[in-house]
Amino acid sequence: MRIRLGGVLSALAVVAGALTGCAITDDRSSIVVTTNILGDVVQEIVGDQAQVTVLMKPNSDPHSFGVSAQEANSLQTADLVVFNGLGLEEGVLHHVDAAETEGIPVVEVGAAVDPLAYGDGDTTGQDDPHFWTDPTRVALAVDLLAAEVIEHVPGVDETVVRDRAAAYRTQLEDLDRHITALFAGIPPEQRKLITNHHVFAYLAERYDFTIVGAVVPSGTTLASPSASDLASLVGAIEANGVRTIFADSSQPDRLARVIADTTGTEVDIRSLYTESLGEPGSAADSYLKMMRYNATQIGDGLA
Repeated sequence: MRIRLGGVLSALAVVAGALTGCAITDDRSSIVVTTNILGDVVQEIVGDQAQVTVLMKPNSDPHSFGVSAQEANSLQTADLVVFNGLGLEEGVLHHVDAAETEGIPVVEVGAAVDPLAYGDGDTTGQDDPHFWTDPTRVALAVDLLAAEVIEHVPGVDETVVRDRAAAYRTQLEDLDRHITALFAGIPPEQRKLITNHHVFAYLAERYDFTIVGAVVPSGTTLASPSASDLASLVGAIEANGVRTIFADSSQPDRLARVIADTTGTEVDIRSLYTESLGEPGSAADSYLKMMRYNATQIGDGLA
C-alpha cells in the first residue's frame, strides 16, 4: 500500500491548526476577481486549481461598491486580477490600475468580447460593459480567461483548466438554446424592454428585443434622471404599449413604481438580477441560474 506523504502532511496541518486555533495558510496561487458574476465564471473554470477571491458581495451595485484596505492589498499580491472593465467597477478601478502598475497581470474581460456602444442616454457612444446578458459573449470570455489562467497562474494543471472551460462552454451553449426557446413565445410587437438603467443591450441584440427606454437614462446607476427624462419615459411607455418595467434587484424600485403609476394603463414591475448575483441559496446565486431566472421573468412579463 502506498502512503502519499503530501496528503498525510496536509491532514496533520489541519489537525494542528484545529488544536492551536491558528488559520491554515492556503498555498495555492491567487486570482482576484472584481465582480461576482465574473467571479462565478472564473471559479467554474479554475475549480480547486487556485484560490479565487471575489471582491463584490452578492446583491451589490458594481458601479458603486468599494473594497477594504485588506481587499485592496489582495489585488497587489494576486497572481492574476480579473475585472470587467469598460468603466463598470467605478469604485475600485483605481485599485486595479495600481495593481497593474505594480506588475500584476490584469485582464479586462469586457474589452475582449466585441463590446457594443451605448445607443442612448448620457453614455451614448461609450462602450457598454454589460456583456454578460449575452451568454455567447460569456463563452468568448471563458476561452480568454482559461488562456490567461494557464499563462499567468502558477501551479494550475493546464489540462484540468481547459477541460473545465470546455465543460462550462457547453453549459453556456445550453443556456443560450434555453433562452432562445423561451423567448420564441413572445410576439415581435411585444419584444420591448424598459429597465432600471441601460443594461440589456447585449441581450436585446442577441434575442431580437427593442430597448424602449430606462428609468435612469444612463449606463450607470450613479446617474439621476431629470423630470423631463421621466416624462419622456412615460410617453414612450404609452406610445409603445409597454406593460412591464424590469427593475434591478439591487436597486430601489421607487422611481419605476412612480412611472408605472403615472401612465394611463396598468404597468407591472418585475425584479431582475441584472448586475449582481444573489445571496447563496437564492434563485440567482450563479451566473447560469441568474440568466435562467431573468429569462423566465422577461418571458412571463412580456408574453
